[in-house]
Amino acid sequence: MEELYQYDQEYRDSLATVDAEGNRVWVYPKKPSGRLHNLRILVTIVLLALLFSGPFIKVDGHPLFLFNIFQRKFILFGQVFWPQDFILFGLGMITFFVFVILFTSAFGRLWCGWACPQTLFMEMVFRKIEYLIEGDANQQRKLNAAPWTSDKIFKKVFKQFIFIVISLIISHLLMAYLIGVDQVKDLIAAGPAQEIAGFLGLLVFTGIFYGVFAYFREQACIVVCPYGRLQGVLLNKDSIVVAYDWLRGEPRGKLKKGKVDQEKGDCIDCKLCVHACPTGIDIRNGTQLECVNCTACIDACDQVMTKIQKPTGLIRYDSYNGINEGNPLKFRGRLVGYAVVLTALLGILSYLLISRAEVETTVLRVPGQLFQETPEGKISNLYNIQVINKTFDDISLEIKVLDPPEATISRVGEADIVVPANGMVEGVYFVEIPPELVSGTKTPIKLGIFKGEERVERIKTNFLGPTR
Repeated sequence: MEELYQYDQEYRDSLATVDAEGNRVWVYPKKPSGRLHNLRILVTIVLLALLFSGPFIKVDGHPLFLFNIFQRKFILFGQVFWPQDFILFGLGMITFFVFVILFTSAFGRLWCGWACPQTLFMEMVFRKIEYLIEGDANQQRKLNAAPWTSDKIFKKVFKQFIFIVISLIISHLLMAYLIGVDQVKDLIAAGPAQEIAGFLGLLVFTGIFYGVFAYFREQACIVVCPYGRLQGVLLNKDSIVVAYDWLRGEPRGKLKKGKVDQEKGDCIDCKLCVHACPTGIDIRNGTQLECVNCTACIDACDQVMTKIQKPTGLIRYDSYNGINEGNPLKFRGRLVGYAVVLTALLGILSYLLISRAEVETTVLRVPGQLFQETPEGKISNLYNIQVINKTFDDISLEIKVLDPPEATISRVGEADIVVPANGMVEGVYFVEIPPELVSGTKTPIKLGIFKGEERVERIKTNFLGPTR
């Protein structure tokens, strides 16, 4: 009994893909098939179609999405965002993490198995090509153990060539999201000699993708991705996960031909769920950080249950309480709290996005400058004014003093303000106020930024004056 306990519990102290000496254990998952796998294929086709079409979709001639970290320029749904919109970015990230917490608490790692790009490319693209060229798991093992014949060399070289080509395509896709599809076309047309930085960037991205999908594989989910470890604090007994029904399956035992053992559970210990797992775990041990909810074990188990004429669903999407007590998923206190916070954050973020101004102005007094008295007897302050244009068109602007109305403002140098598209203009301005309207060392004033007759922004600042 002690040996059985040690066998059942050893998974807690080690990774299925690492042996006792710390060496990598290569995983050969059985080729998946079944109802859920077919559904995942359809989902993958839709998601990859959206992913690859994203850089080519434009709104008013501009990308639908652009994440240009080099120029600190981001476009979401055709709207440009700059570092000055950091509060929107920060709030958006908080909203995203609250969504992750809420979603994971309710549905576990559903994202990992069905929508994560790592899983989509690894299991539904690269692994499919491997099955096509080298065969199923057992055939792959035999091929790797076989001597280097011309057939083995051809299969290995051809597979790696296809992997490199797909990695190159993915790296170009990533660059299109970073700098824009038109810039990627120009980079390709110019060649490595003229665009050495861009060419090196493509090589680096290609190498990373090739290394991950050809060699690192499931280790990216097990070792690198923090999401699996977050499960430990996000999941609860009501979370929907890929789960083994131990009440129905235990005690497990081999099926004897022509005999029905009433003392055994439905699990016949065929281990096909283990052979089908792309991370090499035994789902019968319970929820583990390596499980990416890919459903391969569900399809494998359902096929066995069908063959032995037992109900399917021995492994299924369910929660601990759902199996142990027969309780369906309920919106308990923590889920309700997360949902309320998420709704509030989405409301605030939506309001800020809708009310986001086309122009952002920063007004700062020139450092080290005190007030001055003009020959006309007015009090004068000197300001640095920076105007940022968040649109894709040039804008002509005018700055006026709204309060007090008797004050005047004038620019040093050029009088007109033309802010280029996605650009910025800075200028030095004098603001002059009659002395009787200056209430003391700090007098609040209001400036208005006008686009024609339309006021696009209002700014409050302080005006320094003599002590009274």
